[in-house]
Amino acid sequence: MRREITEWWSPNLNKNMEIVAYGHMGPALLLFPSAAADFLEYERFHLIDSIKEHINAGKFKVYSINSINSESWLNDTMSGRDKSIRHQQYNQYIVEEVVHHIYRDCDGPVPIYTSGVSLGALHAANTFFRRPDIFDGVIAMSGIYDLKSYSKGHFDEDCYFNSPMDYLPNLNEQYWLNLLRVKHHVYFVSGRGNYEDPEASRDIGRVLSAKGISHEVDLWGHEWTHDWPTWRAMLPHYLTSRF
Repeated sequence: MRREITEWWSPNLNKNMEIVAYGHMGPALLLFPSAAADFLEYERFHLIDSIKEHINAGKFKVYSINSINSESWLNDTMSGRDKSIRHQQYNQYIVEEVVHHIYRDCDGPVPIYTSGVSLGALHAANTFFRRPDIFDGVIAMSGIYDLKSYSKGHFDEDCYFNSPMDYLPNLNEQYWLNLLRVKHHVYFVSGRGNYEDPEASRDIGRVLSAKGISHEVDLWGHEWTHDWPTWRAMLPHYLTSRF
């Protein structure tokens, strides 16, 4: 399996950012780390191993990037406003830099699906919902999709537009709704075990149903906890059964 790490100076984030690519062909699967982890987290916790058959078969080309959560919502030394500014800079980094890197690495535009676990699930879902003109679907695992769960009382316009549970109910522009309504791979998956929040997946599902956006909410049993064995089972299951 091809594994290649690329690093560049991000003008949006004003720092070096790494990305790792796995595989040689196929639509792109863009992974957002959990919590404050880095671009190699999914490799260290063997999630990449769990989907290597899909990668080797050319079914997907997988990319994993760094998070900046330690410079935003998980940094208690920053003001709420500075956190939301940093989140917006991260959004710009994804759209203006990561997407173009993926296109270059794939010799042209390819479908890009987003995915992540825990806080990475929020980033994956938010990235997809904000730009369905660029991204083709999402597999969000064990996430909470209300940014207020992380913003500790701060809530400004940038928070609102990065909190799917807040902006999606008020999304009425037909251009964006139509783009979302034609997507066929929108999945919200959660266990019911320790530290999982299955109600968060139900909540986002209700919002999407009200907007006529096709999706699937899949709640696994109480034996599935908020931990890596759960996610190593979930992601290959979805790549096998839905694509």
